[in-house]
Amino acid sequence: MIIFPNRDAVIKNIQKNVANKEYNKKVEIDDPQMTTKESINRINEYFRKRATPIGKVKNLCARAIYRGVTWVENRHTEVVGLENLTALDRKKGAIITTNHFNPLENTVIRRFMNKAKLHKRLFIISQDTNLAMKGLVGFLMNNYDIIPLSKSINYLGQTFPKILKKIINDGNYVLIYPEEEMWFNYRKPRPLKRGTYFYAAKINAPIISCFVELKDLPSFEPNTNDTIHRVKAIVHVLPVIFPDPNKSAKENSLRMMEQDYNQKKEAYEKAYGKKLTYDFEPEDIAGWVGPNADKK
Repeated sequence: MIIFPNRDAVIKNIQKNVANKEYNKKVEIDDPQMTTKESINRINEYFRKRATPIGKVKNLCARAIYRGVTWVENRHTEVVGLENLTALDRKKGAIITTNHFNPLENTVIRRFMNKAKLHKRLFIISQDTNLAMKGLVGFLMNNYDIIPLSKSINYLGQTFPKILKKIINDGNYVLIYPEEEMWFNYRKPRPLKRGTYFYAAKINAPIISCFVELKDLPSFEPNTNDTIHRVKAIVHVLPVIFPDPNKSAKENSLRMMEQDYNQKKEAYEKAYGKKLTYDFEPEDIAGWVGPNADKK
């Protein structure tokens, strides 16, 4: 998995947020910042460029890069629970949810889709600030199949659900992280935010519920001074969650969110053999050689 700098500071932020019971709060440092107006301007420019011939070429390039990265990063990745997709209508798309622990964890989901023979495009919901990133990551954020998320009420209430509905109705898949912020290599499923499930209910989209288990490998990530082991991902595919046509969007969103959290919680407890609590322990960060741990 890709390793950004400042992991020690990020892990300290995770510890602080856990102590404060703020499980959806940002922990990364030096992320780009922008106002709502800047966000909408950048998002409009993003979609304008994507519709141009050069934008379409760049999209093909970005997708090719992701296919290569998916192969390189997931040679050890396992997928279990594919039998839970039996009830899924493969002619229609779906929303995929999983725990949010690494910038390239979406390649783990791409690996799962390949194993499940879900041969459609995977779109990823990403914060608007990621469009301001530089270098290769910035190129991918601006040219891959990204759906940016803004704090604009009008965008969230009008534009965003229309984009989501079209993608789903075209038979494609959308990866959304209901934990919101990425917590580096954090093993535990965190409390979920309701927005994902409200949109799913509004557009009548099923939820493919996933939980990614992380196992430490003997080797270390480069440029981490032997403090971060590489990790192996195991994708647990959980029962698909469908909206109830007899319930309102609000009722469905609450029910679907609760079911998704409970499934992820149960998957965590089975995978790691212990009850889920939010007391911080060094092993909560996969691969991390904590302050009192011996290097493997």
